[in-house]
Amino acid sequence: MYLMANSKLVFSFVKGLLTFFKDEMGRGTFPANFSSLVKTQEFAEDMSWAELSEEKARQYGDRTFLLYEDREFSFRQMDENANRAANFLRTLGAGKAKGVAIIMANCPQYLDVYIGSQKLGMYSIPINTSLRGDSLLYILNHSDAEFIVIDAEFLDAYKKIADKLEKRKTVIVNLSAGAGASALPQDMLNLADAYKQPAQKPNVKYDKNDICFILYTSGTTGLPKGVMYRYGKTTLKLLSIPAYALYRKSDILYTCLPLFHGNALWLCVTQGMHRGCKVVLARKFSASKFWDDIRQYKITAFNTIGAMIPILMKQPPRENDNVNNVRFTLSAACPVDEWEKFEKRFGIKIYEAYGSVDGGGKSIMNLGNAPVGSIGKPAPNTVYRLVDNEGNDVPDGTPGQLIFESRGKKKSVEYFKNEKASNDKLKDGWIYTGDLVKRDKNGYLYFVGRNAEFMRIKGENVSAYEVEHTIQKHPSVLEAAVFAVPSELAEDEIMASVSLVEGHTLKEADLVESLKEDLAKFAVPRFVLIVKEFPKTETQRIIKKEMEKLGVVAGTYDAQKNQYVAP
Repeated sequence: MYLMANSKLVFSFVKGLLTFFKDEMGRGTFPANFSSLVKTQEFAEDMSWAELSEEKARQYGDRTFLLYEDREFSFRQMDENANRAANFLRTLGAGKAKGVAIIMANCPQYLDVYIGSQKLGMYSIPINTSLRGDSLLYILNHSDAEFIVIDAEFLDAYKKIADKLEKRKTVIVNLSAGAGASALPQDMLNLADAYKQPAQKPNVKYDKNDICFILYTSGTTGLPKGVMYRYGKTTLKLLSIPAYALYRKSDILYTCLPLFHGNALWLCVTQGMHRGCKVVLARKFSASKFWDDIRQYKITAFNTIGAMIPILMKQPPRENDNVNNVRFTLSAACPVDEWEKFEKRFGIKIYEAYGSVDGGGKSIMNLGNAPVGSIGKPAPNTVYRLVDNEGNDVPDGTPGQLIFESRGKKKSVEYFKNEKASNDKLKDGWIYTGDLVKRDKNGYLYFVGRNAEFMRIKGENVSAYEVEHTIQKHPSVLEAAVFAVPSELAEDEIMASVSLVEGHTLKEADLVESLKEDLAKFAVPRFVLIVKEFPKTETQRIIKKEMEKLGVVAGTYDAQKNQYVAP
C-alpha cells in the first residue's frame, strides 16, 4: 500500500516541480534558483505576496479566487483592492521598512492590507485577535509597528492598553466588522476610505534584505517571539511545489483557521492562489456549522490543526456525515486513535503534515505513504537527526529533538530583536526545532510533543502531548490540558484540566482509573480539574500558562489522597 502511494506521490511532486520550473522560466529566475536549490536547498530569488497577486491577476483575470459569506472576488479584484490599500497607506506616510500591525478576524480586507503593505515594501505583523492586556501591548511595542489596522470589535482591547504604547500609532478601523459599531472613534481613520483610492499599483520596489512580515509565536508557554521573513526569503515560491502536486485547478479549498496563523495564510490561501483554485474563507471555526459550510460550498479540500479533529469527532453523529465532495484534509497533529475513525465517519482521507513558522522552511508530509500516526519521512535530500539534550543521536523508538541541517548562507530562522533566540535556534549548522520526534525501524517519524512541554516526573520524562491525547480518548472528555505543578516533594506532579462533551458527566476518580490502562504509572495525573471551558487562542490552542498560573485550586481532585482540595 505504501509503495503504491509512494509512486503516486513521487509522480505528483515531479509534476509539481516541473510546473514550478515552468513558472520560474517565465519569471526569468530559473537559472539562479535551480543552481541555488542544488547547492543549498534555498532560493536565491524569492517573491512577495504582492508579486504573486500581480502574477495571478495577469494569468487568471476575472476567474473567481475568494469566496467570503455571500461575496466573490476574482484574482484581478483581489490585486486591485490590495493596490487600493497600498495607496491609502501611502497617503498616510507609510512606506518601505515601516510596520503595520493587523488585528483583524478573517475577511477579504485582511488580505488587502497584508498584500497591499508589501506593494510598499512595508512589513506586516499579523496579530492573534484573542490577545489582551500585556500580551497585546508587548507585541505592539516590540514589533515597532507605526500603523495598526483593526476590526471595530477589538477596539475595546486596544483602548485598554493604548496609553501604554511606546510610540504613537496611526489607527485604521475596519467598521464593517464592528459587531454593531456605527461611529468612527476620534483620532482614528476608516478603512473604507482605502477603497476610494486608485486601483493602480504604486511604483515602489522593496529591498530583498528588508523585513516582509513578522509572525509571533503563540506565547502559550512564555513571551512570544517574532519570526522574521525578509523579502528575499519568504519561502513563498517553495509553497508552490506542494500546491501543484496536491491540488487541481478545479479544487475548492476551505479554511476557518485565522489568517494570522501560518496554516490558513500559507497552506490554504497562498497555495490556492498559486494553483488558481477557489478559496472559501470562513470568519471563524464553528464545530456545529463546519460540515454545513463544507457541503454548501462543495469543498474538495481543507486543513485541520491541533484539537479540531477531536472536537469534530465529539459532535453528534449525522446521517449525512460522509456526504461531501472532500478528497482529503491536510492535518497537523491528528490523534492516532481518531485518524481512521475520522476517515471512516466522514468518508475522506487524512494527509498529515509537519512544519512550523520558525522551522526554517522545513516540512515533512505523510500523504498516505506512511503508517497511520506518522508524519512520514523527510525528503530524500533532507539531512536530519534526532538528538537528546546533550546533542547525541537517540536510538529508534526513543524521542529526540528533531534538528535539520542548514546549508544556506542566510540565517535559517531570525527572531526580531532577539539575537539570543536566533543563535539558540541555529547551532553548528543545525536548526533546532524544539519538537520531540521518534523514529521507527523503517525510518518513519512520529511527533511526540514540544520539548518545552515535557515534564520530569519521578525521574521520568513525560510528554504532556501524549497524556492529553490519552485523556481525550475518553468519550466524555472534549479537551484536556496537562502541565506540571509543584509537589510537596522535590519533583513536580502532573495536573490535568479537562472540559466535557455537552450533556456528559464524569467523575474525576473514574477518569484517573481509566488512564491507568494506557499510561505508565508515573504519567497518570495526580490532580484533575473539570472546567467549563479553556482560555484559547484563535487557533483553538489552549493557553496553558493561564492554567499553570491557577495551579491546584479549590475543587481540584487529588487522586493520591482521593479527595478534593478544600477552599
